[in-house]
Amino acid sequence: MSTDTNTLLKPKSTEQVLDSEQFLKAYRSMRTIRAFEDRISEQFMKGNIPGFLHLYSGQEAVAAGLCLLLNDDDYVISTHRGHGHCIAKGADVVAMMKEIMAKQGGLCDGKGGSMHIADFDKGMLGANAIVGGGPPIIVGAALSAKTLGTDRVGVAFGGDGSSNQGTTFEAMNLAVVLKLPAIFLFENNGYGEGTHARYAVGSKDIASRAQGFGMPAYQVDGTDLFAVYETCREAVAHCRAGKGPVTIEATVPRFKGHFEGDPQAYRGEKEVETLMKEQDCLVMARARAVKEKLVKAKDLDRIDQEVAELIDEATQAALAAPAPEDSELLKNVYSSDY
Repeated sequence: MSTDTNTLLKPKSTEQVLDSEQFLKAYRSMRTIRAFEDRISEQFMKGNIPGFLHLYSGQEAVAAGLCLLLNDDDYVISTHRGHGHCIAKGADVVAMMKEIMAKQGGLCDGKGGSMHIADFDKGMLGANAIVGGGPPIIVGAALSAKTLGTDRVGVAFGGDGSSNQGTTFEAMNLAVVLKLPAIFLFENNGYGEGTHARYAVGSKDIASRAQGFGMPAYQVDGTDLFAVYETCREAVAHCRAGKGPVTIEATVPRFKGHFEGDPQAYRGEKEVETLMKEQDCLVMARARAVKEKLVKAKDLDRIDQEVAELIDEATQAALAAPAPEDSELLKNVYSSDY
């Protein structure tokens, strides 16, 4: 991959970049994310989930396409919109459902909730409610990978809002200075809460601005699983080869509000309806794979059914699980090692 920072990189040909097994794995991940988000939306409206929810619906191809290339010991840091990243990285869906419902057996013992899910065994360093809070953490993880002489990579997911944060700028600069295996992946869904990226991003596009720090950068259609995979494959290979950091700006739709219950008065009439009809990454990926005879429709139908059963199982398990005991309140909150 070229490191010429004067040219914005584009993915190579997306002809047959995924084989059947890879596509089925990615499709299962995407379907699981969509079904999970749909279900917790329902449960939130029933009053079974405390706090806020920021759903990932519409952006599934980005998490699935990238995480298909990562190992359990590669690092990921997420955002307040983090369920999709957790699922794509391999976090247990039943334990995630329990966590979001603040129940015993959750990934963080019911203490993290929607915006603070973590699973270190899967390299998932946590969702993060602080906008722009993830990049400095992933720089630390990437520094450890380089210092220890491994080929691990670290990925900081972020939105267009986080791309404007000083913490992000400092992290990107340090990653270049230290030549770290870090990927800054910005999912530009058009809105930082209710402010459009066209107004808030002064440079008008995130990838070109990232080049100013001295790293290669890509723009990619985040609804195209095949293009996402090809772009991320090049970026991951670049990092594993010790060539330093990369930025990827993936343009994606946001099917839901900033949070569940958001009236979305800032969006145009029928905007969401049009996005869901014309830019659904699941529909697009399925149609292409079947048309190109990469997989059979019946195999995807089977995955849909298996995912539906998994989400039902996770929901029932979480609803039945007890809340943490009062005695658990102060456990795993502060370290007692020092």
